[in-house]
Amino acid sequence: MIKKILLILGLNLLGVLLFYSWFHADANSFWPVVDKNVFFTFNHLLGENEAFRYLVAFTNLRFFDVFGFLAMALVFLFHFLKHDKDYRRFMICMGITMLLTAVIAKQVAMTLDFDRPSPTLHFSALGENVLYVSKLTEWPAKDWSKSCFPGDHGMCLIIFCVYMLRYFGLKSFLAGLLITVLFSLPRVMSGAHWVSDIAVGAVTVNLVVLSWILLTPVSDFIIASLMKLLRWKMPSSVQK
Repeated sequence: MIKKILLILGLNLLGVLLFYSWFHADANSFWPVVDKNVFFTFNHLLGENEAFRYLVAFTNLRFFDVFGFLAMALVFLFHFLKHDKDYRRFMICMGITMLLTAVIAKQVAMTLDFDRPSPTLHFSALGENVLYVSKLTEWPAKDWSKSCFPGDHGMCLIIFCVYMLRYFGLKSFLAGLLITVLFSLPRVMSGAHWVSDIAVGAVTVNLVVLSWILLTPVSDFIIASLMKLLRWKMPSSVQK
């Protein structure tokens, strides 16, 4: 128990230090340089490569988020179909617990809401020649935001990713990690998010929230409470 508490506190400290490295950075520090270089690399490609331009536009249409949900659902379904009725019910309660975790993470994230404009708006305001993929393609693609820190989209993907690690192991975590990268990247490529919105904002929130939920009995307690409320039998494989 002491080791677990120390691990939780260590992860919390890591989150604080990560946030501090971004919040107190000057223009020539690591995160601002990475944010600027990544944005302009992708932004220049929008003007130079038509295939890339339409790929970015397509992956930033609102309905494309459905594909991210389906990818997560497939990983979930893979495990769901492998188990018996009792464990499937356990998984349903685990899914509800994930959603509750996302709500908690969102509330924590609201304390880090700095009304930070997306890179497209930020550099446009500085007089830079910024390309908007929505204007280039005339598609209603997401390519700007008045407040983009921390990245809500990436935060939810990371929650799924870490839940897979907690309950299904390393392979499922790696599948979740791939999904997280693939479905966070489009917003970065369009300029609707900075890299640090996800790598700092979303990660910081989840280091704090997930450590207290998944490394303590909290998630198991919520799942067990839901199982009891629904009068479902706890699977023998997860009974203590």
